[in-house]
Amino acid sequence: MKGLIAAGGKGTRLRPITTNRNKHTIPLANQSMIELAVKKLIEAGIKDIGIIINIDDTELEPILGDGAQYGVKISYIEQIGGALGVAHVIKVARDFLQDDDFVFYLGDNIILGDVKDFINNFYNQKLNALLALSQVKDPERFGVPRIEDNRIIEVIEKPQNPPSQYAVAGIYIYDKNIHQIIDNLSPSYRGEYEISDAHTELIKQGFQVGYSEITGWWKDTGKPQDLLEGNQLLLSQINNSNIQGEIDINSTIEGIVTIEKGAQVKGNSFIRGPVVIGENSIIEDSYIGPYTSIGYDCKIKNSEIEHSLLMNNITIHSSKRIVDSILGNSVIITDKESTFPKGHKLVIGDNSQVEL
Repeated sequence: MKGLIAAGGKGTRLRPITTNRNKHTIPLANQSMIELAVKKLIEAGIKDIGIIINIDDTELEPILGDGAQYGVKISYIEQIGGALGVAHVIKVARDFLQDDDFVFYLGDNIILGDVKDFINNFYNQKLNALLALSQVKDPERFGVPRIEDNRIIEVIEKPQNPPSQYAVAGIYIYDKNIHQIIDNLSPSYRGEYEISDAHTELIKQGFQVGYSEITGWWKDTGKPQDLLEGNQLLLSQINNSNIQGEIDINSTIEGIVTIEKGAQVKGNSFIRGPVVIGENSIIEDSYIGPYTSIGYDCKIKNSEIEHSLLMNNITIHSSKRIVDSILGNSVIITDKESTFPKGHKLVIGDNSQVEL
């Protein structure tokens, strides 16, 4: 069985974080989303993985390489024609997939469960397709199955009146029959080749389409709040502290905390986990509260931060408490009194949100 990961798109709902970066490079608990997706497939025993990328994308290959560091083979496949829907991703990957069975994984999904369980169900039930489902509060955002007598009878994309509380969760398993369905698929009113239409057509033509419900949690990281929740969920799964950096004698560490090599916790600092502090970052006379991840080369002094996602090369020197925040690379935050004229000085990109 092969693996196929969708890692293209524009990430418009996550702007300005994604204005100049592929959203799959965003770190959650200091691991990029694309790494998390690849590791899920590797844990399931998959050795041959194709990743669909935007045309001329140069961000993902430096992170993953050819897969040798993970003991697998990774191929990069440009989505010629642009982002034309989830089903179009499979069409673009046809030469890579050949007639092999495959797991199709949307790269901005994170799950607690094991993909191997889905693969076992696919084979044990002799299915042509298996869809992972998850109960959600807002199914109208997703493809939603109509289920009767424990069978999926159709899948509706982003319905105004969802027929169930289930979302199709961005993890699919197929055999070769999916290709003939997609080859004959017409674009929807949105101009996209909808994977929900492909699933409904599989059912109409008599193919066996089953489902497995995700146990534990699943998160589609399509919005900024989803990133914070995903970061929290991943941090909560870390079972043991890992201290490779330096901690001053006057600083306090409480709970599960990861301090990567070269990082320093200095002065009268208080770190309350779960927290991850990246390589070569310096925390001085500051409080870092639960569910916070800090990237590499950050400098935080005389500050309080909690339930936040900080990327790399960030400088914070502020008496204002920072919570529920996402900070991109090279952000600088200082008190408004530190320079003249006094006042809030802002450089804000499209779709930003600021509370003063």
